[in-house]
Amino acid sequence: MTTQSEPEGGLLDPRPNAVIGERRRLVNLAYRLLGSLAEAEDAVQETYARWYAMTPRQQDAIESPGAWLTTVASRVCLDLLRSARSRRERYVGEWLPEPLPDHAEWLSGRPGGGTPDPADRVTLDESVTMAFLVVLESMTPAERVAFILHDVFGYPFPEVAEIVGRTPAACRQLASSARRRIAAPRVPAAPVSRHGAVVIRHLKQAWEAKDVSALVGLLDPDATVTADGGGLAAAALHPVEGAEQVARHLVGIACRATGLAFLERTVNGQPGLVVQHEGVTSAVLAFDVVGDRVRRIWVMRNPEKLRLWTAS
Repeated sequence: MTTQSEPEGGLLDPRPNAVIGERRRLVNLAYRLLGSLAEAEDAVQETYARWYAMTPRQQDAIESPGAWLTTVASRVCLDLLRSARSRRERYVGEWLPEPLPDHAEWLSGRPGGGTPDPADRVTLDESVTMAFLVVLESMTPAERVAFILHDVFGYPFPEVAEIVGRTPAACRQLASSARRRIAAPRVPAAPVSRHGAVVIRHLKQAWEAKDVSALVGLLDPDATVTADGGGLAAAALHPVEGAEQVARHLVGIACRATGLAFLERTVNGQPGLVVQHEGVTSAVLAFDVVGDRVRRIWVMRNPEKLRLWTAS
């Protein structure tokens, strides 16, 4: 990576700092496009590699480095999304987005030592809730990129069209199709309220008590639990459906493993749970709460997606 130099007149060139200053925004964009912080970081790294592969003259010819970086990062993510479809067909079990902790927990340090770069933090808002990210997974790569760029980051359709390689009119159609998916009943209309956090606490207590009846009373009749072990950790290969079945599934987990601790934590900006076994995080749970019932539970067991949660 190049370092900034001091030109004649003693004034530092602001462009290198401006380029590096785009990193957090690019990570935020890439995470929403890919649903994986690890892949997002790789995509941003590739974007910067392409920038620094250019000569200073080529860099100076770019009127807006931020726009250039956004275009390249979006195209890198678009290529990754297209290739991800075939990769996920070979994935063991269900694939879920990588869960993110609260910023305070995030900055307490990554597993294996070392402090995470604040520039890598993802802004936790309604566009990164687990329910939202799961629906994004149902979109085509072009729909997802068009929707995120326009509706979440506010890019005009002519700029989106240049990135996606479609006409502005086609990009409008892509975003419209994506909005219909977001507006479907399975997507919560608003973030989980404080009341929702109370529901999660009651579910935690019922789970700790291995109380099937209490769990059933907290679950929507059509509740589902979806787990992601990635072939690296024990997890249900298919969603478990129905309140009774979900309750018995959760109690079965608690009965099979001794020494489990259930901790209330923020997951992707929403109330969630972390399960630890002998002090080590073994699962992270995100929830979709509707009224006073839990409708959906997402369980992350894949250790490769728990790196931000593993005790240092």
